[in-house]
Amino acid sequence: MTAVKIVKVLGTSEESWPDAAEEAVAQASRTIDDIRGVEVEEWTANVEDGEVTEYRATVEVAFPVHEDRQPSG
Repeated sequence: MTAVKIVKVLGTSEESWPDAAEEAVAQASRTIDDIRGVEVEEWTANVEDGEVTEYRATVEVAFPVHEDRQPSG
């Protein structure tokens, strides 16, 4: 049986929501090994003078929990 851990990561981009989601995954992969899947939870943006200035994607990142095993004996 495999246990999976899920963490939320917020990515940002000045270009698009997909870029923001990709940034979230790229940043998470710097400290999280073996990412197996992501789910975009929320798309938001900052707006100034009627224009989107920053796209934000809240992403749930899933990865397996690896047990630390002690050698027997």
